[in-house]
Amino acid sequence: MTAESTQSDGARSHEPGSSRPTGLLDVLQVGALVLDAEGRIVFWTPQAQELIGYTAEEALGKYAARLIIHPEHMQAVTELFADVLATGRSWAGAFPIRHKDGSTRLMEFRNMRLLDDLGDVYALGIAADHTLLQRVETDLALCEQLISQSPIGLALMDPDLRYLMVNPALERIDGIPAEDHVGRHLRETLPFPDVDTVESALRQVLTTGTPLLDQYHVGRPPADPDHEHAWSLSFYRLEDPGGRVLGAAASVVDVTERHRAAAEADRARRRLALVASASTRVGTTLEVEQTARELADIAAPELADVVAVDVLDSVLACRRKRRPDSGPEFFRALALKASHPTVALRAADPPGDLATYDGDRLVTLCVHTGRPVLVRHVGEHDLPRIARDAEGTALLAQAGVHSYLAVPLIAHGEVLGALDLKRTRNPLPFDDDDVVLAGELATRAAVAIDNARWFQSVRNTAVTLQRSLLPEHPPHLSGLEVASRYQPAQATSEVGGDWYDVIPLAGDRTALVVGDVMGNGIDAAATMGRLRTATCAYADLDLDPGEVLQHLDKITCDLEHYIVTCIYAVYDPHSRQCRIANAGHMPPALVHAGSAPSLLDLPPGAPLGVGGVPFETTTVELDAGDLLVLYTDGLVETRLHPIDDRLNVLLTFLDESGRPLEEICDLLLYGLRNSDDHDDVALLVARAH
Repeated sequence: MTAESTQSDGARSHEPGSSRPTGLLDVLQVGALVLDAEGRIVFWTPQAQELIGYTAEEALGKYAARLIIHPEHMQAVTELFADVLATGRSWAGAFPIRHKDGSTRLMEFRNMRLLDDLGDVYALGIAADHTLLQRVETDLALCEQLISQSPIGLALMDPDLRYLMVNPALERIDGIPAEDHVGRHLRETLPFPDVDTVESALRQVLTTGTPLLDQYHVGRPPADPDHEHAWSLSFYRLEDPGGRVLGAAASVVDVTERHRAAAEADRARRRLALVASASTRVGTTLEVEQTARELADIAAPELADVVAVDVLDSVLACRRKRRPDSGPEFFRALALKASHPTVALRAADPPGDLATYDGDRLVTLCVHTGRPVLVRHVGEHDLPRIARDAEGTALLAQAGVHSYLAVPLIAHGEVLGALDLKRTRNPLPFDDDDVVLAGELATRAAVAIDNARWFQSVRNTAVTLQRSLLPEHPPHLSGLEVASRYQPAQATSEVGGDWYDVIPLAGDRTALVVGDVMGNGIDAAATMGRLRTATCAYADLDLDPGEVLQHLDKITCDLEHYIVTCIYAVYDPHSRQCRIANAGHMPPALVHAGSAPSLLDLPPGAPLGVGGVPFETTTVELDAGDLLVLYTDGLVETRLHPIDDRLNVLLTFLDESGRPLEEICDLLLYGLRNSDDHDDVALLVARAH
């Protein structure tokens, strides 16, 4: 009855349409047979039929030795059979048997004695194909060694994503012992911030069976929480031979070194890009404050979260710096920049302020030694040496300043100030590479700041000289109202030699002069002063305007490398005539009361300094209310517009000539001048009474 049930169940498992083998025994095709004490076959499984070839009908009741054993092995088998039944000792080993087709096949046997409830003795034989078994054993041994010795972390998980097994490599990778993995969920051991994404992807693998390969993830494992590690993860679904989902396998490859190398390479590229950008973005103007702002803009947030640029006040004043000592220093704050809103800005000196830092402050130490000062990890005892006062210390602590770096601004061997850097949001402390990068940026900026401060010093001297040479206030004149302006060029260019003059003459007459020395700087201003003095002297001689220009031409010829343009006009209120001579200058604008503005059509003449060219004098009627506008080319010339267009714009601003003269001067300057104009302007506006 039992044998028939066993045989029947086995037969059903191989009926057409049944599922594939699902267990290791089925894969190995392990067959079983039972012999009675006489050696006759009383049980025969379907697997035995597949192994040996005989059906149950052909095998049951037959003597096993005669059916499947070769004659030459008969005695050995009989002795083994008798020993198993007599002693109860099991026997295992490989033994050749005879297949139904006549071939000999090596089988792996396990023989043992059985007793039923009546005390009868039987022998159970379990057999499998020796070659197949050997191959499976080899595969298992290979798999076991590969798993245990592989440098790749491997894990097996059930369908609920609980660990079933991990190999030693995974223990080393995540720092968690194997026994602490088993039974825990995947999310309990993964140190990734995106663990939800990883778990969702793994469940998708379980659902679809499509592997997920080489997924890059970064995190901080429990074994090394202070450093980032990187892993490449791959997931596979596990199935038994019947297609039933057993769970998932995960492979983990530690790619931290590759990640760090790539990160370092990327960091180096960004640093080179930052230095390259600094070469074009820092020092675009000859203005100290603008250069400092450009340096701060490029350093935040790439290098620091809070950036300040402070220059020694003695440097801005172009005073010789005393030798470094341990005393306090006066700093002028030039620029302040933060990558995000932070109270640390309130702890810094606003741009333009003058601050005193004691000798024990780190920024003072930086300028005294001319060397960088690095505090990788800022502690409570460091903050008082960074901040100016106790309030600043509290604000820096509140802002979360955790790393600090100050590098000196050095140009031509002189320490100009310091670049002050703080990190709050960026979790990484400053390192030696940051010191090198900050030093490179500071060096480039320091040269630009040094050039700008000397330029500004020379420019201020030239402006002072030039303004001192110009008339302070127009004198009281008969029959003529006058307003004037002088405006230096913007800081990107040096001061030029433009000038104007109003000279009272005998007989209530007035000489009006506007000139332009071609050049810039102190030399041009000094030349302008000489020509103005000469013009005043010749004006007193009561000469014709053309004759005055001829004398000035001779003087200019003796001044090396200078060419000068000039308009010289003399107005007589009694005759209401204005006599004008032009030496290569821009044409004056004339507005007759009730008429449209126009440019005077004067003989252009040659600039002063050319020599040997006569100058013509033109007489113009100037009635009461008429307006005469003299100006230098800086008022109308630009690099982008034709000069004729600009002269037309000038005339449009004179449509309402009845305005007060001071208002007309301001209207012309602010209407025609741009912030980047590279030339200075002299403007003289006269109205006849």
